[in-house]
Amino acid sequence: MLDIAFVKGAPPKSGVLVLPLAEGAALAGPAAALDKSLTGAIKRAIAAAEFTGKKHQKATLLAPSATVKRVLLIGAGKPDALTPRAAEELGGEIAATLGHDGEATIIADGLDPADAAHLAFGARLRAYRFDKYRTTQKDDEKAKLAKLTLHVADAAKATAAYARLAAIAEGVELTRDLVTEPANVLFPASFAERAEELKKLGVKVEVFDKKDLEKLGFGSLLSVSWGSAREPRMVVMQWFGASGTQTAEGKKTKKPKDPIAFIGKGVTFDTGGISIKPAAGMEDMKWDMAGAGTVVGLMAALAGRRAPVDAVGLIGLVENMPSGTAVRPGDVVKSYSGQTIEILNTDAEGRLVLADVLYYAQERFAPRYMIDLATLTGAIIVGLGHENAGLFSNDDELAAKLIAAGQSTGEHVWRMPLAPPGESYDKNLNSPIADVQNIGGGRAGGSITAAQFLQRFVNGKPWAHLDIAGMAWASKDSSTTPKGATAFGVRLLDKLVQDNFEG
Repeated sequence: MLDIAFVKGAPPKSGVLVLPLAEGAALAGPAAALDKSLTGAIKRAIAAAEFTGKKHQKATLLAPSATVKRVLLIGAGKPDALTPRAAEELGGEIAATLGHDGEATIIADGLDPADAAHLAFGARLRAYRFDKYRTTQKDDEKAKLAKLTLHVADAAKATAAYARLAAIAEGVELTRDLVTEPANVLFPASFAERAEELKKLGVKVEVFDKKDLEKLGFGSLLSVSWGSAREPRMVVMQWFGASGTQTAEGKKTKKPKDPIAFIGKGVTFDTGGISIKPAAGMEDMKWDMAGAGTVVGLMAALAGRRAPVDAVGLIGLVENMPSGTAVRPGDVVKSYSGQTIEILNTDAEGRLVLADVLYYAQERFAPRYMIDLATLTGAIIVGLGHENAGLFSNDDELAAKLIAAGQSTGEHVWRMPLAPPGESYDKNLNSPIADVQNIGGGRAGGSITAAQFLQRFVNGKPWAHLDIAGMAWASKDSSTTPKGATAFGVRLLDKLVQDNFEG
């Protein structure tokens, strides 16, 4: 975790200094004072490098004094274009550039306190790393950035603005940690234990084991786990931020009032089962639990910033393995809803997990909205690539709110078609021997028929499904996300809650 501090006063005259400059901006205030102390070295460097402050532009002064190691000039772009999102991207770019420095000071006196906070937030997100299993890295290969001090005009306001963002960052980091863990470490039982740690934030956490799920009648979810030695779990997390004061242990007897329900697919490893996947790339299936990881991170963020909202998070946790006890293509199981499902492909397992959890969520909590997240289909990657998550919804208002939250946070969603029950795409799921089959007819519209399957278990409740298969893992670095687990959805859904459901 990157340590962030905001201070006011004379800028330091030692160490690594970062100076963000907007296009056309002249050196002023602490930046001008720093330049004076360096006998005009910054102005000379700006002229020599033809530095204009354009976005992504950089210039470096090496050892301009006996105590200043270097000064990094970085372009902040046009002054009127510095939105919170742009400030986060600037912070991420700074963190990436400083990766091998232990600490640095950013001279940000010219920024509004809120923008300074967002800059720090972006830097923290970009500085994330997962090194717990590395034992042979050389010192010069390690990312070392551990502390950023932001020199600002109003340290108190910047610190207050950053406090909420820090809670979101902690949720993002938690999700990234969960998604990155190997499947021999993170399996249903150990994942549930990690979720139970949210009790420290005041979240009420319930864990349902195999016997509990059998008693409930979760035949659809349980069928996915038949082939694995790892027993399944369901975790229910409740945050009572609007209906009353939460105790430290999350103890609350009454139900949350009109909560928002977030449901996550948690397949901790997916071999495909009997319908086994190709060997190449199967290692990626450790992150087939990314939807559940996002829900846990989101609940941590909401609780961490004491969000004034009632929210519930439910995750279904299974491991999908082939064995002599595994579910077979052609088997029929009975879901918690009472509907029977003919399983034609055991690699279409995430929807089997979500079917039971979705129905349980709306039956137990009567939420005003349900939103599920799942790395559900490869088909969504074919359609949308790695730029947007697929959004399917039976509610136009909810869909519009999600799209707006995506535009604000940079976690974009693209609305896909969803037919009413019994029409067009939905007809492809009719089974000749059961109430529904778990795949449609052939490969065409695979992400759509998967969403149609889920819709059969929401009872008309306002609902959205986010297929995040193309967004949960990044193959390269981006502005605020290093290569690896992205925690896609934590910022998106926190923004959705903040803008629409708090108070």
